Amino acid sequence: MQLSHLLRLYEQGERDFRGVDLSGLDLTGVTLIGVDFTGANLIGVNLKRAFLTKSIFDQAKLNWANFSYAKLSDSYFRDAELTKAVFIGAFMINCILLGARISGADFSQANLKKSNLQRSNLSGVNGYQVNLREANLNDANLSWGNFLEARLSKASLQGTSLIDVNLQRALMKKVDLQNVDLSRVNLVEAKLSEANLEGVNLRQGKLARSRLNSTNLTKANLTEADLSQASLENANLTGANLTRAHLQGTNLTGTILDPTEQSNSNANQSKVPSKPVNFPKNKSYFDPSMAYDIAI
Repeated sequence: MQLSHLLRLYEQGERDFRGVDLSGLDLTGVTLIGVDFTGANLIGVNLKRAFLTKSIFDQAKLNWANFSYAKLSDSYFRDAELTKAVFIGAFMINCILLGARISGADFSQANLKKSNLQRSNLSGVNGYQVNLREANLNDANLSWGNFLEARLSKASLQGTSLIDVNLQRALMKKVDLQNVDLSRVNLVEAKLSEANLEGVNLRQGKLARSRLNSTNLTKANLTEADLSQASLENANLTGANLTRAHLQGTNLTGTILDPTEQSNSNANQSKVPSKPVNFPKNKSYFDPSMAYDIAI
C-alpha cells in the first residue's frame, strides 16, 4: 500500500488496516490513532515521532521498525515480531506486549510504565534508562540485556530469566524477586531498598555499593557475594548464607543478622559500623564474565 493511499483512507475514517504491507515506508511523524495493523507487514518501516496511541499491532511483523520518540500508549503488540526494532524515547505507558519477540531491540529512555510484557522475549535488549515501573515482566526473558540505570520499582519479575543481565545503578525499590536466580546479574550500585529478595540466589553476586536498606534477604544465598561498601541498613538477613561474603565497608546498621552467619563471613569484614559508610564511585566496573565494561 502506498503512503498517500493509507493517509487518504485514514482521513476518510478507515481504521482497519489488518494484513497490509507497508514494509520499508517512511511514516515519520504521521498521526494514525486507534488503527488496527494486526498481522501487517511493517518490516523496516520508519514511524519515528508518529502518533499511534490505542493502536493494534498484534502478530504484526515489525523487525527493524523505527518507533523512536513515537506516542504508543495503550497500544497492543501481542505476539508481535519486534526483533531489532528501535523504541528510543518512545512513550509506551500501559502497552500490552504479551508474548512479543523483542530480542535485540533498543528501548533506551523509553517509557513503558505499567506495561505488560509477560512471556515476552527481551533477550539482548538495550534498556538504558528505560522506565519499567510497575511493569509486568513475569516469565519474560531479559537475559543478556543491558538495563543500566533502568527504573524497575514495583515491577513484577516472577519467573523472569535474568542470565548475565546488567542492572547497574538500576532503581528497583520495592521490587519482588522472591526465589529468583540473580547469581549472574550485575547489581553494582543498584537501588534495591525495601525489595523482597527472600530466597534469592546471589552466589558470587555483584552488589558492590548497592542500596539494600530495609530489604528482605531472608534465606538468601549470598555465598562469596561482593557486598563491599553496600548499605544494608535495617535489612533482614535471617537465615541468609553469608559464607565468604565480601563485606568491606558495608553498612549493617540495624541489620537483622544471624550470629552464626556473621562468623561465616570473611574475618574482620562483618563488623557492624557505628555510622553509615561513604559510597565513593570507581572510574569503571568490569567483570570478565560480563560482556561489557561500563564507565561510572
